[in-house]
Amino acid sequence: MASREPVARVILLGASNLRAGLPIVLDEIRRNVAGPAEVLTACGHGRSYGAWSRFLFVRRLPGILGCGLWQSLEGRPPLRTLALVTDVGNDLVYGVGVETITAWIETCLERLARHQAEVVLTLLPISRLEKLSSREVRLASSLLFPGRPAPWPELLDRARELDERVRRLGRSYGIRLAEPEAGWYGFDPIHLRRSVRRQAWNGIVSLWPAGPEAQRPPYGRIQIPLLGAAEVNLLGFRLRTLQPAMRLLDGTTVAFY
Repeated sequence: MASREPVARVILLGASNLRAGLPIVLDEIRRNVAGPAEVLTACGHGRSYGAWSRFLFVRRLPGILGCGLWQSLEGRPPLRTLALVTDVGNDLVYGVGVETITAWIETCLERLARHQAEVVLTLLPISRLEKLSSREVRLASSLLFPGRPAPWPELLDRARELDERVRRLGRSYGIRLAEPEAGWYGFDPIHLRRSVRRQAWNGIVSLWPAGPEAQRPPYGRIQIPLLGAAEVNLLGFRLRTLQPAMRLLDGTTVAFY
């Protein structure tokens, strides 16, 4: 197994879309850099940017802003740093206000700027949300708001406002913005369809500046650990995992927060 020093650092922030697409994103990272990468990620189903979040009433994870990724990042030696900030509308489902979410995202961007990260920020899937029929709204609501009335069209208005604020943030920080395509989504308007995940993530990650020509990474199915995060609350018990939790065949390491 390779043990070379990393030649690049990659920071990945998001929720369920990033968690589901993580093996694909890791493949693309290793295509982008000419050597092992040091990957730090904070993602997960239902992940919030600023608050503890619950999944299936079993697993809880800290908010991205409050997780150990940022402390771990401090004091590391300088490296070419890439960052992906995605799933920025996830907190709307929890009823968090647009101004609060915008402030959380801006704090992330400020922290990444201090590390001179080259950031790609994905926008909200407004083009898909605006095409939802009444029937699709009911189906999506049963998935996203089980047992609760759908806050529609108020949710669409809040999504539009958040998207515009995120666009302005991106422009003010001079970062690259990824515009989701309506065709990436089915009746579930916020999660990428399995059949287009590779196409979608390839398009998003391709917005990172091209690095030195990398060797084709050693392939094989990447198994993401189910409970690999540095800190997770499972059924009321606080579990901790030493990081990085994964080392790939080319020496790339992956830490989960």
